[in-house]
Amino acid sequence: MISPEPLVIALGGNALLQSGQSGSFEEQDANFQPAASKIADLIQGYRVVLTHGNGPQVGYILLKNEIAKKYAPPFPIDACGAQTQGWIGYMIQQSLKNILNTRGMEKEVITIITRVKVDKNDPAFQNPTKPIGPFFNNDQVASIMAERPDWTIKEYTGRGYRRVVPSPKPLHIVESHAICTMVDAGFLVIACGGGGIPVIEKNDTLIGVEAVIDKDLASE
Repeated sequence: MISPEPLVIALGGNALLQSGQSGSFEEQDANFQPAASKIADLIQGYRVVLTHGNGPQVGYILLKNEIAKKYAPPFPIDACGAQTQGWIGYMIQQSLKNILNTRGMEKEVITIITRVKVDKNDPAFQNPTKPIGPFFNNDQVASIMAERPDWTIKEYTGRGYRRVVPSPKPLHIVESHAICTMVDAGFLVIACGGGGIPVIEKNDTLIGVEAVIDKDLASE
């Protein structure tokens, strides 16, 4: 029997969180349902790996961290990225599994918290370009920059201002062997959410860094 062809499907973070919405879990889950049905249509003919963006979502988590920092210590960007991989993966995983069950299709869906190795000397660390989080107006930006002068804020003409962070080039998916093993075993795998959690190698160990990897580059 010939094995089905592999297929990588990449969902943008803005496909889950649309302009003008509050960003609630319920809204994003509802936004995903049309895509979930289309993805389920492809299961029979392909071995699917699903990736997703997280720009708006990780930005909101970082914003919540800033608001609540008097009461709980804020987490770094890489840990917030891992958090989005978990809850977005859960949302996608549950939706797809429910649809497959209603269609009588026996297919397991699994989310892998995925790290991606980057170069610690990547020039992106000196030139942040990746937008995350919501748009701000002039008054909000002035307040934010007074509070967090270490942030880089970029103006988007006609839309407002948005925080940007480093976006280094992905070099290697650390969990690639696990992903391939599960795909070959017949799982529908959700991996590299948000482009993966960026890590660098230092003294033969991997360390998370404050950055966001482009999910399309990681998907490639």
